[in-house]
Amino acid sequence: MRTPQPLHDIPDRAAGPLARARRLDGFVPLLWDENAGRLFIEVRRLGEDFLYLDRLSHALGDNRMQRGDLSRPTIVRFERRGTALLLVAPNWAWRTSSPEAPQKLAVRQSFAESVLWRFDIAEERDGALLADATAFFLRDSRGLAGQLSALGEGSYTLDAARCAIADEGTRAFPRNSQAEAILTFSNPQAQRLPFWWGDGRTEGLAAMAPDPRSITLRLRHCFIELPDDGYKPREFDPRSSFFNSVIFHDFGRSLEQPMDVHYAIRHRLEKQDPTALLSDPVEPITYYLDRGAPEPMRTALLEGARWWNRAFEAAGFRDAFRVEFLPEDADPLDIRFNMITWVPRGSRGFSYGTMIWDPRTGEIIQGQVTITALRDRHLRGIAEALLSPYEDGTPCPEVEQLMLARLRQLSAHEVGHTLGLDHNHIASIHGQDMSVCDYPAPLLTLDAEGKVDLSAAYGTAIGRWDEISITWGYHQFPPGTTPEQERAGLDAILMDAERNEGLYTLAQQDGMPDSGVHPKGHHWDTGADAAEELDRLMRVRAAALSRFGERAIKPGRPLASLADLLVPLFLLHRYQTEAAVKLLGGLDFRYALRGDGQKPATLVPADDQRRALRAVLATLDPAALTLPESLLALLPPRPPELNRTRDSFPGHTGLTFDPLGAAEAAATHTLALLLAPDRAARLAEHHARDSTLPGLHDVLAALLDATWHAAAPEGLAGAVKLRVDYVALRHLLALAANGSPIVRALARQAVRGLRGTAWPDADPVTAAHRAEAMEMIDAFFHAPENFRKAGTLPVPPGSPI
Repeated sequence: MRTPQPLHDIPDRAAGPLARARRLDGFVPLLWDENAGRLFIEVRRLGEDFLYLDRLSHALGDNRMQRGDLSRPTIVRFERRGTALLLVAPNWAWRTSSPEAPQKLAVRQSFAESVLWRFDIAEERDGALLADATAFFLRDSRGLAGQLSALGEGSYTLDAARCAIADEGTRAFPRNSQAEAILTFSNPQAQRLPFWWGDGRTEGLAAMAPDPRSITLRLRHCFIELPDDGYKPREFDPRSSFFNSVIFHDFGRSLEQPMDVHYAIRHRLEKQDPTALLSDPVEPITYYLDRGAPEPMRTALLEGARWWNRAFEAAGFRDAFRVEFLPEDADPLDIRFNMITWVPRGSRGFSYGTMIWDPRTGEIIQGQVTITALRDRHLRGIAEALLSPYEDGTPCPEVEQLMLARLRQLSAHEVGHTLGLDHNHIASIHGQDMSVCDYPAPLLTLDAEGKVDLSAAYGTAIGRWDEISITWGYHQFPPGTTPEQERAGLDAILMDAERNEGLYTLAQQDGMPDSGVHPKGHHWDTGADAAEELDRLMRVRAAALSRFGERAIKPGRPLASLADLLVPLFLLHRYQTEAAVKLLGGLDFRYALRGDGQKPATLVPADDQRRALRAVLATLDPAALTLPESLLALLPPRPPELNRTRDSFPGHTGLTFDPLGAAEAAATHTLALLLAPDRAARLAEHHARDSTLPGLHDVLAALLDATWHAAAPEGLAGAVKLRVDYVALRHLLALAANGSPIVRALARQAVRGLRGTAWPDADPVTAAHRAEAMEMIDAFFHAPENFRKAGTLPVPPGSPI
């Protein structure tokens, strides 16, 4: 497919306002008056539905405003009203499947439409309406001014005098047309970097833009043709891994059916021979890789994306999924290309797999994968911290192998989303190769010499659950299959997986560390037993920390950069801690349907909860959080241009590395999870239902025994213990101020017990620490509202890894 020709003169056009306009022929023809700087649209198909959305083409370089960001697709149509041309969004959320016109009219008149814009008709010729759309394209349709204001200081506003149409980004293709707008946002209050900062900073608006007082972005407005009616929707099943983003209310359904209709989001894929178990597709699903990705990352992304062909073979399609480099003469803006795009950014962040879909049916029109740069370098840093591999400047192949293995898995993961798949955060309990749609942590082991082994860190293919998911979503039943038979066949795919293989899915929200409750569904975890794996990972962490030193960086690098590599190593246990803590007050459940035989919800057994509590409390042990003097002696203050970032450890000591601050941040992470108010409430509730389960009072007693009541070690480890005790008290007070009535009562009882402890004589530092804590407790009971926030040092964000 070739790139459309540049704008060309319209032949035989009579004199008038568009006599000198240049034209783009396509789905919606565009006419560009370069002299006036105005862009016109040509509309022939009045009343015909199509899609409208916008996307950032030139972005900020921040993960919150990045290249390729899409708005949600909206169905719109052009309607003529006198001299006006209206862009109308009909209300597709409220529908009726009834064929009767009065019922359709009743629903349409009962719910509001949205008129998105009024265009003035400039000319009418040969059945076409010509309208000036310049103001429509140059408006802030995305609310970018507000997003910039939230990221910086002061308020940004759109400066119309510095906005224009970018004709080089304005295109028309057979199935889509788009206009690119140059939008400049002004904020006189924004502060530029002082001249002595140079360009060393990578975060914040001052680092993202040449002049933060004037930030120029580019937004593409896209008109997209809707597919024909040959696609057959598939109703969503919560037990599948598919997205459920087409939700509408159907007044035409019988009273025996739910009014809400949910469709899974899928590509259109059909067999050439619908009767064959394995058939070539009528048209394969083809993705194209952006050539902007450099090697060796480019090849890794290509290889990982191609893993999916195996899943489509399991679903009955031969060679139905293909991934190719984008042809040099192709235009990635053409909606006919499913794209894998490489996006450089100033800060590390998540990659994304999204899509443009038909809101009527759930059919995917275009898959859009965004792979963000800096993930590769972050993985390189983790590998260097784990291995400390540099005796000299010789490259370490294991470092690059880890980075490329992760990029392959990441490519497959994000492509999976654009095929319609949500996350499955239960998959990791079955191993690294069960599903690429989990969030994978590297599987780390120790070799015979006690060194970290990265050889099996990441999976190497799509997994069994991925095959099951694609089979559920894309399997084509033979001709003559009734709707009832198809529903039974789809049900059997999922239930056979659960009954015969023990496989099921757990979506994004139920794997979250703060709100999730499932004992097996986690982010960035490994292993089937979260508590046991946390113990094992702490041993790996200790081994890697014992070897960590100047060999983690190449000769010639500032020694202060060791502090950056130390962060992911010191916090290596953070995600497994999130996994283990979810067993406390946890609930093992399925997305069960009535009659499918699954057990809906089961409390986590007492022994599993107690093992998890011991593993979690071990992360607060001063021995685990105390760095050796030999390492601290290698960490000088940072030189110019090596600035702290959001991924750096916070501290209290100014320019120097603060080992107590690192311990405080690590303890904050554990204790914020352990003493989360909703977890505390579940502990109390579950104990009331089953007295053999540990209650909140048991957890609080064990916490105080592991911290305040434990013996203090000597030296720096003793200071670490005092800092952990302080963090424990602050989070306990926050729980006592924020929890449910029973949680507040139990937490305050624990605080009173600590206040009444008879402490033995201690050294001056420990005595001062205890005295300050007692004063803090007294202040809490005087004004508990002042303690709703723990106020301890935060842990660096860490993910994505």
